[in-house]
Amino acid sequence: QVQLVESGGGSVQPGGSLRLSCTVSAFIFSLYDMGWYRQAPGKQRELVATINSAGGTNYTDSVKGRFTISRENAKNTVYLQMNSLKPEDTAVYYCNARVVLGLLHDYWGQGTQVTVSS
Repeated sequence: QVQLVESGGGSVQPGGSLRLSCTVSAFIFSLYDMGWYRQAPGKQRELVATINSAGGTNYTDSVKGRFTISRENAKNTVYLQMNSLKPEDTAVYYCNARVVLGLLHDYWGQGTQVTVSS
């Protein structure tokens, strides 16, 4: 069973920075497309950023220019560097791992809280 362990959440003032990490216990991590999602209270879970197995990235418009997703295959880890944080970035952030090996395999982390407040 593939497990995802997130870390790096916390509380920060507006304009501050945080870096989230997600380590995956997958045999061949490099094959996985990875993503970060978030869910604010009373709202649906939304896509924040993705990075595919080839390193291509995609961001939701509200975080472009502020967040950077990256991966380090040697450490089975994906990162989300978050700069210029705003109160509306407050949410639980979830890591997602996805791969097609005959069938679609889709895994989620337990989530890490990010709170942006003065």
